[in-house]
Amino acid sequence: MFVTGILLAAGSSRRLGQPKQLLPLGGATLLDAALATARACGFDQLLLPLGGSADAVRDRVDTSGADQFDVERHGDGCGASVTAAMGRVDPRADGVVLLLGDQPGVRPADVAGLLGAVAGRPAGLCRYRDGPGHPLWFGRELFGDLAALHGDKAVWRLLDSGRFPVVLHPVDRTVPRDVDTWDDYRALVAEVGR
Repeated sequence: MFVTGILLAAGSSRRLGQPKQLLPLGGATLLDAALATARACGFDQLLLPLGGSADAVRDRVDTSGADQFDVERHGDGCGASVTAAMGRVDPRADGVVLLLGDQPGVRPADVAGLLGAVAGRPAGLCRYRDGPGHPLWFGRELFGDLAALHGDKAVWRLLDSGRFPVVLHPVDRTVPRDVDTWDDYRALVAEVGR
């Protein structure tokens, strides 16, 4: 399969009050850590949509190996980032894997397991012990739907629509932490420190 990874990193970080992509983590930044995971997945193409802090990210984060671009309507939620990314997906792609730029705890093995489970299927996600989570898979037949997404949580509304089967790939641990608040960030720093 030819797989495009999309690392969603255009968030405005409204709840934090500063770009979460640039928060220090393990000697680099939060986005550096998420990018390292995405690179280790061995995607055939890696897309990196950026938002309001795009210039600062380019100055401080090593984006090598990723096709990074600005999302004009980044304030409209992750749907805008996915829609913008779909216009850059390689025409050879059999599907896309969505990852979050503020969730560095996803493991390449999670992605590999998901890809093994979804062969020939339109959609899939990881089912952790405490619920569903990223990475998410969407096959080529859903590219039109992804290109038309609007708003935040639009991807989850698409998965919950009931219009197509969704493969659940079991992962025997809790959903990797993402960073939306300062408490989330402090907890992630503590996890990385352990």
